[in-house]
Amino acid sequence: MPFAISHWNTKQMTAPRTLGNVLSRLMARTGYDREQGSDALRSAWENVAPESLRGSSQAGVVRRGVLEVFVTHSALVQEMGFHKREAIRKLQSLLPSEGIIDIRCRLLIEAGQK
Repeated sequence: MPFAISHWNTKQMTAPRTLGNVLSRLMARTGYDREQGSDALRSAWENVAPESLRGSSQAGVVRRGVLEVFVTHSALVQEMGFHKREAIRKLQSLLPSEGIIDIRCRLLIEAGQK
């Protein structure tokens, strides 16, 4: 009995968590929040991608404010340079929470091209 009392006294009591807090933590642990974010990013990219890059590019991830965009041909990297400012402006409007300040293009390497 003394053990139970001393154990009870040293145990920290925490306040109950809100349902929103629990769901937020669950989504972060399962990666569901990232999946939803990447779907929104892909959708936004499809809307703002210059006509010359539609179908030949796809949005990757945002790291430190830089959106990684994969393109299918090296000439499209240069093409993106001509449209970069406008695409960033549109993405900032559509996805302000992403904090996009730059776009970096990378060549998409197909599995058979190595």
